[in-house]
Amino acid sequence: MDAIEKAIRNALERGNAEDRAFRERVYRSAFAALDRALQANPGVTVEVAIKRRKAIQAKITEIESEFLPAVPDVGPQGDAPAVELGAGAAPAVETGQKAPSPAVDGPAQSASDAPRSRVLPVVPDIMPDAALPDAPAIDMSAPASAGAATEVAPDRDERRIRGRRLPLTAIFLTVTLLAAVGIGLFFAVQTGVFKTQAQLDTAPPQAPPTVDDDDFAPADGGPAKPGAADQARDWINVFSPADASHVSAPSDAKAEVMKDDTGSFLRIRSGASGSAISFDVGQGVLEKLAGKHAVFDIIARSEEGKETQISVDCNFGELGDCGRKRYAVGQQQNEYLFDVQFPDKRPGSAGTIAINSDFDKQGKAADIYEIRVSVEP
Repeated sequence: MDAIEKAIRNALERGNAEDRAFRERVYRSAFAALDRALQANPGVTVEVAIKRRKAIQAKITEIESEFLPAVPDVGPQGDAPAVELGAGAAPAVETGQKAPSPAVDGPAQSASDAPRSRVLPVVPDIMPDAALPDAPAIDMSAPASAGAATEVAPDRDERRIRGRRLPLTAIFLTVTLLAAVGIGLFFAVQTGVFKTQAQLDTAPPQAPPTVDDDDFAPADGGPAKPGAADQARDWINVFSPADASHVSAPSDAKAEVMKDDTGSFLRIRSGASGSAISFDVGQGVLEKLAGKHAVFDIIARSEEGKETQISVDCNFGELGDCGRKRYAVGQQQNEYLFDVQFPDKRPGSAGTIAINSDFDKQGKAADIYEIRVSVEP
């Protein structure tokens, strides 16, 4: 005996089971207990709820059939007795009329001699409208059997269960949609979708084609047109092609004085090891620069048809250095400036300016026309 049948039979034993009104109250109490259990468990699906109601309906049909009198089996039967469990407070048990039997030739069979059989009642699915205070309490916590065979219409069950879930589903979908729209607007603002072209163009003005090393960036460094730096300056010559005796080239580097329609120049070409060509800076020149802010000017160009990047390093002895600088040198003759703040010391020896003609080590050459320096007024 399963839990549903046991609960209903225990309730019937606590009253007059022969009273149809009492039995109906017990059945209603069973349906009401199931309804409360379903409402207390929102995780139950519509299909499971319908199966549980079918199981109760089948058990009630089976139990109620035991209280109906057996009827003789004399051919085709009329309407089966129906137990109507309506929503009213005083339900009635109605028994349909037996349809007349067709005439049969031969001796008639008495009702007492006819075989007797039991007719199952029709018990509808009950949706209790109110509690029945005079009905025994029934515990429906045990799951109902899923093997019930009685058919019931689940429309009302589905409306009740789905009606509780539809508002939550609508709220969830609305919140999800609003969150997606908000995230999309946030990323659109962050990525500048709504900005104009002028607002997006936040890059600084294009700088001269000069590449400075990270440890030093002169304020006025970079190329300038030849002669542009001559105004109001007293230049001190450091190197000129007329005197190349103060130039030192390693074994894998070359330094050669040449001349064309632009004038004389020293074509330098660093070796595969990246060795630089050194230009001497006399001790007398450094003595004039000690304690002052000086600007150096390298007038140079690249070899014809081959732009290059040169790097410049300085060693001024006790007066320090100038840091490493890189310049993009084109085919036109230009001035490449850098400044140095010298300490107020007396230099103990001469210094050097080392130039690598091709920072990328591709064997490109650079033409050096002049190296000079002046003191800021």
